[in-house]
Amino acid sequence: MCTKKPLIILTGPTAVGKTQISIRLAKCIGGEIISADSMQVYRHMDIGSAKIKPEEMEGIPHHLIDVLEPDEEFNVVAFQNMAKHAMDVIYEKGKIPIIVGGTGFYIQALLYDIDFSKEQGDRTYRKALERQAQEKGSAWLHSMLYKLDEKAAEEIHPNNTKRIIRALEYYHLTGQKISEHNARERAKCSPYLSAYFVLNDERRQLYERIDRRVDKMMEEGLLDEVRKLKAMGMYEKMVSMQGLGYKELLAFLDGRLSLEEAVYIIKRDTRHFAKRQITWFKRERDVIWLNRQDFAGDEAAILEKMLFILKEKKIQLGKKE
Repeated sequence: MCTKKPLIILTGPTAVGKTQISIRLAKCIGGEIISADSMQVYRHMDIGSAKIKPEEMEGIPHHLIDVLEPDEEFNVVAFQNMAKHAMDVIYEKGKIPIIVGGTGFYIQALLYDIDFSKEQGDRTYRKALERQAQEKGSAWLHSMLYKLDEKAAEEIHPNNTKRIIRALEYYHLTGQKISEHNARERAKCSPYLSAYFVLNDERRQLYERIDRRVDKMMEEGLLDEVRKLKAMGMYEKMVSMQGLGYKELLAFLDGRLSLEEAVYIIKRDTRHFAKRQITWFKRERDVIWLNRQDFAGDEAAILEKMLFILKEKKIQLGKKE
């Protein structure tokens, strides 16, 4: 019988405070961290992605950070391939991989080893949908999806043009609903012996943390970061520039928003994003919720609980330095 390899996940909504706990966890268990963040993978995008600084890593190796240029496309398949390679490297050292980040779709794809290779594409149909999105808006495409696959439309945000098009293309090619396909994939057993932790906080506290984080990003020079990216030739339609904070400040630099409006929208949309992240994790199975309020915000107590659960699950820990 093949022994499942250990895998630890620490996720949760943006700004909940995953970074510091992940470092402490990695030190305790002999782990290395793999970022499951769709923005921290890009170089030159440090402030807006809340990227961990080298000195904050405290000697813990981090993977999938600063590995792509902003004009390169990053998607779930690329993440899956890169993360699996990083895991092989970590296992070879006798360490344990810890997936840290808030992109639930990426985590799901890795944990259940979802196979995207069978999905064929129809480039002509996809281009037609992209033109319609430009002419009529993503909300129009979203309403089109709602008629074909109501459940998928409820799960995909009306502004997420890329995922809407993927769902419509899947239906066009197979005649099947992508929501049903995703449900089948989610039902698969994980090839890993895993612990799937979701760190959360009381909503008012979380929203206050988000607002403070955005203010801090602006103080640290987020506007200059976006200005430099624009000077490098980056523009709003690029995958990298769709990140919260980047597209809004590009709109300011292009004269389409005032700075006050841009900052307001960043805060508002980040709060909405956090709410959608929590909804996603509530749908996932086998998650272990770590609510900060249950521990009175004491990170040492949260860490102790995580270590107790790992012991209960008989997850073998990695080599410590």
